[in-house]
Amino acid sequence: MKKIILYVDDAAYAREFLAKFAPEAPDEGARHWVLVACAPRMTRRISKWVSHSARENWRSKWLARVEEQLLPVLQRGGDQVTTVLAKGNLTELTRQLKLTHGAATITDARRPTIGVDLEAVAPDVQPPGRSGWALPGAALSMGALLMLANELSE
Repeated sequence: MKKIILYVDDAAYAREFLAKFAPEAPDEGARHWVLVACAPRMTRRISKWVSHSARENWRSKWLARVEEQLLPVLQRGGDQVTTVLAKGNLTELTRQLKLTHGAATITDARRPTIGVDLEAVAPDVQPPGRSGWALPGAALSMGALLMLANELSE
């Protein structure tokens, strides 16, 4: 049985990702998906006013919504799904999941966000949306302004 650890932070994006990643492949055999749900972080300002139990309640409701949207997609063809709610360091969680489930393919289906570097899920897996180089917005806009000024002066 092929095991896949799937990191998700947005169900709609993950559905699109899975449609491209794993199209209908009946000949592959059964798969065991370990769905790791990475709930959005609450801002520091909100967390000052919300109790720990209220935060955990919100995270469990968020997980239920994600499962409702993704389980039908992942369970197609009789595949098994184990759900884990991520807490803390993702590289440590990946290490624990590999110890528990054995050899597994790690897939990062978290939505890339502009200006935010996602935490790596494993040392050998690069987070989505990271191109390897970054150009600050000020430098990019200065270059566009210089090109516009050059065009106008001609």
